[in-house]
Amino acid sequence: MTSFIDRVVLHVRGGNGGNGCASVHREKFKPLGGPDGGNGGKGGDVTLVVDTSVTTLLEFHRSPHRAGGNGKPGQGDHKNGSNGQALTLAVPEGTVVSLSDGTVLADLIGQGTEFVIAAGGRGGLGNASLASTRRKAPGFALLGEPGIERDVVLELKTVADIGLVGFPSAGKSSLIAAMSAARPKIADYPFTTLEPHLGVIQAGDTTFTMADVPGLIPGASQGKGLGLEFLRHIERCAALVHVLDCATLESNRDPLRDLDALESELEQYGGLQDRPRIVVLNKVDLPEGRDLAEIVLPDLHARDYRVFLISAVSHEGLRELGFAMAQIVRDARAAAVVEASVRPRVLVRPKSVDDSGFTVSVERNGEDVLFRIVGERIERWVRQTDFANDEAVGYLADRIARAGVELELAKLGAVNGSEVVIGSGPSAVIFDWQPTVSDLHQGPRGTDERLVDMSRPNAAQRLEEHRRRQYGEAYAGGEEETPQEVQGSEETDA
Repeated sequence: MTSFIDRVVLHVRGGNGGNGCASVHREKFKPLGGPDGGNGGKGGDVTLVVDTSVTTLLEFHRSPHRAGGNGKPGQGDHKNGSNGQALTLAVPEGTVVSLSDGTVLADLIGQGTEFVIAAGGRGGLGNASLASTRRKAPGFALLGEPGIERDVVLELKTVADIGLVGFPSAGKSSLIAAMSAARPKIADYPFTTLEPHLGVIQAGDTTFTMADVPGLIPGASQGKGLGLEFLRHIERCAALVHVLDCATLESNRDPLRDLDALESELEQYGGLQDRPRIVVLNKVDLPEGRDLAEIVLPDLHARDYRVFLISAVSHEGLRELGFAMAQIVRDARAAAVVEASVRPRVLVRPKSVDDSGFTVSVERNGEDVLFRIVGERIERWVRQTDFANDEAVGYLADRIARAGVELELAKLGAVNGSEVVIGSGPSAVIFDWQPTVSDLHQGPRGTDERLVDMSRPNAAQRLEEHRRRQYGEAYAGGEEETPQEVQGSEETDA
């Protein structure tokens, strides 16, 4: 059984980021050591890199699940976690990376070309990085982000200049063996070629490559035979060469019928109509083959085909065919250079200064009203929050308020208790909105005053005492800081 694999589904996952550490420095004679929790390490990326020594996707067929290393969590004494180990996967030149819905992510051509297929998650900040003038000793740290997880399709499309198309046993493998150093399997029965082969040909001062794929038969577009599955390997070719058998022993076949059948299958495959065609009448070393070639030659000329009579066995006509293919390759390369030179410049348009980075929409289901918040930065904050820590939840609420989310919710009619969803899909977070009061809150380490149960005995008194300790004389004199006054001293975006 052949070991050539040119299409696989790869399940990849970037490494998870390490959690930040919430720690307070403890040392003899230093009672106020302050926060010293380190940051978590970044998760390892999964990267595809082109390696011309690799010719098949067989390795991914055998092991389709790949993942980067996870980042290590931070530790006390300002020790940051180490980054997760990155994973590099070698793929053949011409590999196309796409999603299951057909969206193309990358077309990898050229030795060393890289593409990050699954990025690792960011590491969470430790409480040392979260400390500020308002929050001197945070009792929480940020969680590491999970790495990107996705299923991608890898398709190998051979990078060749000329593609050979024909029926089984038409002589394609013999032709490529006669004109290059390639040595494909050759036999006198159909489907001898089970995988594409590449041959390098020198014609004058032009060097080009020629691809031989399994033969096409009528009905290939409906799954018959082997050839249609490998037609992706000639999508990049500058020209197609129809190799027609002039000495076939099948009574219902002749070169003209074969040509019509091949063109029909190529049309159903699609995307190859603009490629120049060359018709090769093979096996003219046999008397009956030469006679049939001379009979169909006028009809082929009438169809405006460029025709060559050749013999892969005696090498008759191969020199002329090689120079004709070289001329097409030179023209195609020259056109590609001109196209690249007139390619429009890429304009980099930065985001507007008033771009909030999120959107708030209203979703109605009968009488139920839902407010959905979508934005990369907001959703990242949610993923980084430890919802088991009250202070971390309050920190998230402060960040969301400063980003302007609450103002947008209010403009759309959200009221206290409205159902709000952040994100989409199974990872979305649902909560009942409670607008924040006039200031940004900070409670004792690990708590947030907005989560104080006011029904408990002496709750109001304890909250009052906390505010006096927090704001000092400014609170006693009725001059408590406003959000605008403290915003400049708040920690930077994590």
